[in-house]
Amino acid sequence: MPAAKVRVVILDDHQSIIDGFIYRLSSTPEIEVIGTATVGEELEPLLSKHRADVLLLDLSVRTAQDNPNPFPILHVIPKLIQKYPDLSVLVISMFSEPGLMRSLIESGASGYILKDDQAAFRELGNIVLSVAHGGIFFSKKAHNLYMQSATLENGDMLTPRQMEVISLCAAYPDASTADLAQMMNISNSTVRNLLSSVYLRLGVHSRTAAVEKAREMGLVTPRPPSFAG
Repeated sequence: MPAAKVRVVILDDHQSIIDGFIYRLSSTPEIEVIGTATVGEELEPLLSKHRADVLLLDLSVRTAQDNPNPFPILHVIPKLIQKYPDLSVLVISMFSEPGLMRSLIESGASGYILKDDQAAFRELGNIVLSVAHGGIFFSKKAHNLYMQSATLENGDMLTPRQMEVISLCAAYPDASTADLAQMMNISNSTVRNLLSSVYLRLGVHSRTAAVEKAREMGLVTPRPPSFAG
C-alpha cells in the first residue's frame, strides 16, 4: 500500500506565486496540493474542509476581499495549531524583520523562507517533506536574523500575547474591545490591560499609534504596499 501523500494548502495573495509553488511541488510525487487561498479569511474554511499536513503561508495577504489590512498571522497560527495539531506552518515572506520572525516561530511556525531565497525554492519539495515530518527550515539569512534577534531590544519589547493583540488591532482597526476579547477568548478587561501594557511599552497613547509604532519597529506585518487588488 503506497504511503499517504503530504497534503499542502497555500495562502498567498498573488495567483502567479501560488502557481509557481504548485509547479515546484509537482515534481515531488509524495506531495499533493489540496487547496489554495488568496485572502486570510478563506484559510480556516479551507482547512476545515481539507485535512492538510503543511500550510505555506505568506505574511502579506489581506484579511478579506473587503478588508485590505494584513491578516493577523500572530493570532491565527496558534489557533490553527491548537485545532490541527498535526499541521506544520511554513512561512514564506519578503519581510526580514527579526522581531516579527521570532514571534512567528514562537507562535508555532515550523520555518521561515525569504522570498528572495532561490536556493530554498529549488528545494521546496524536500523542505515541505521535512517540515511535514517534524523538521524545521530557515533560509540562511532568516536563520542568522533569528539568532541575532534574541539580543535586539525589539525582540523582547512585547510578549507573545501583546504581539497577538496588536496584530489583531492592525487587521481589524474598527474592532471593539469586546470584539477583540471574543477573538482571543479572553475577557474585555484582559484585553484592556493588554492594550494598556502595549501602549506603555511602545510609548504611545492610542491603539492607532500603537499599530503604527509596531509596524515601524517590525513587530507586526507591515501594511501592504497597495490596497489595490
